[in-house]
Amino acid sequence: MAISLEKGKKVSLKKGGSAGLGEILVNLNWNARPAKKGLFGLFSGGQGIDLDLGCLFELKNGQKGVVQALGNAFGSLQQPPFISLDGDDRTGAVTTGENLRINGNRIAEIQRILVYTFIYEGVANWQQADATVTIKYPGAEDLIVKMDTYNSPYAMCGLALLENVNDETFSVEKIVQFYPSHRELDAAFGWGLRWQAGRK
Repeated sequence: MAISLEKGKKVSLKKGGSAGLGEILVNLNWNARPAKKGLFGLFSGGQGIDLDLGCLFELKNGQKGVVQALGNAFGSLQQPPFISLDGDDRTGAVTTGENLRINGNRIAEIQRILVYTFIYEGVANWQQADATVTIKYPGAEDLIVKMDTYNSPYAMCGLALLENVNDETFSVEKIVQFYPSHRELDAAFGWGLRWQAGRK
């Protein structure tokens, strides 16, 4: 069973009894087919789609940052920020997609997490990318974030916002809002990081 998140509505991830939340898995999967020839073909150089999963994080101690393949900021599950990225799927051909792992047992040290995806290279058409995000955590139904809004020329998409409610619960809200770059996404949610261009 799975629950499809509706935009603007929140779902709670709660820890059970004395146990912590456990590991929260955020999975991104997308269609690996290459872009068609023509305008989008020129944009992608005929390559497949390189869609990246990442997040902005804010800890309770005020530390802020990013976890993503760009800049090799893969994070750590046992050390701050208690979030890690498994790897970088450059084509979408890896059946498990890309995965962010969140140490839910350290929820008391995490203030909020904004999960996003961006097109690093390839198709400039989100409908063709056909991306789906699944949030899994122990003892609960999967949460599905469908990218059901496609009409944007922007390469960055804020997907879901996880916020610490009472050090025992994360509220999860579907965002699916598009932005020109990391900088505009950051500004929209008031993170206040300094950004510079980078490559993988």
